[in-house]
Amino acid sequence: MKRAKLFIFDVNTLISAFVIGSQTNAKAFDRAISIGRIITSPPIQSELSNVFLRPKFDRFVSLEDRLAFLTYLDRQMLSWSLPISAIQASRDPKDDKYLELGVAAEATCIITGDNDLLILHPFHNIPILSAADFLIQF
Repeated sequence: MKRAKLFIFDVNTLISAFVIGSQTNAKAFDRAISIGRIITSPPIQSELSNVFLRPKFDRFVSLEDRLAFLTYLDRQMLSWSLPISAIQASRDPKDDKYLELGVAAEATCIITGDNDLLILHPFHNIPILSAADFLIQF
């Protein structure tokens, strides 16, 4: 039985796909859903909710629409609940949660626009790609 492709999106990539309307990020999200599963972890979900519900986004998207988007994401993403080992590899320690999930889940790819993560490409044989590069390679 072939293992499903598992993709990780960083929070900023998800938010820019929805709030800013980044077509590249939105297309990458849609492609990942069509060819595999998007996975997340409790720390990533917590960051997404905390950031996305900040009042600074009120002028772009209503709170109601943001809550609906979070509900949509909950349905689309597989939440990883198995143990995750701590990793300290990124210049920004807040980004290590993506690497930790990637290694634990043996992810197919991490999609991000964060240079602190992109510079680590590949990490433990996991490609770390921008949304544009993800669309080219997948």
